[in-house]
Amino acid sequence: MRSMVRGALVAAAYVAVSYALAPISFGPLQFRAAEGLTLLPILFPEAVPGLFLGCLAANLIGPYGLPDIVLGSLTTLAAAIVTRVFRRSAVAYVAPIVLNALFVSAYLTFLTGVPYWALALSIGASEAASVLAIGVPLLKFMRRRWQGGTGV
Repeated sequence: MRSMVRGALVAAAYVAVSYALAPISFGPLQFRAAEGLTLLPILFPEAVPGLFLGCLAANLIGPYGLPDIVLGSLTTLAAAIVTRVFRRSAVAYVAPIVLNALFVSAYLTFLTGVPYWALALSIGASEAASVLAIGVPLLKFMRRRWQGGTGV
């Protein structure tokens, strides 16, 4: 029960942060602060479905409709799974950055007309900022807070 609640809280936090910062969370030039949560699968397996559902719900208000809802959410799911599987290596930290830069840029190129590499660099830089500036400190805080606890 505790893990289900924790997964739901991850989803709710992702949606809340994305909605609160909606003007900068969506678009070809974006800073999605909620992506700082993408390192939580390192600690909690239930963060994997929580991130997927949170991203899915957040993308419902985005300007790119079904492609973003489906492909963006699946990219987040893939990144969360890779982060969980490789949680003891640097791959866990790099996966959300690389996967979002490569895949989100691919479909946004078709939807916006912005060149692929420009989007890949922009989204990669934004994702790196979210993961490194928000996700890493959050992960350190969570490790201290729940040191020795279940799932940590």
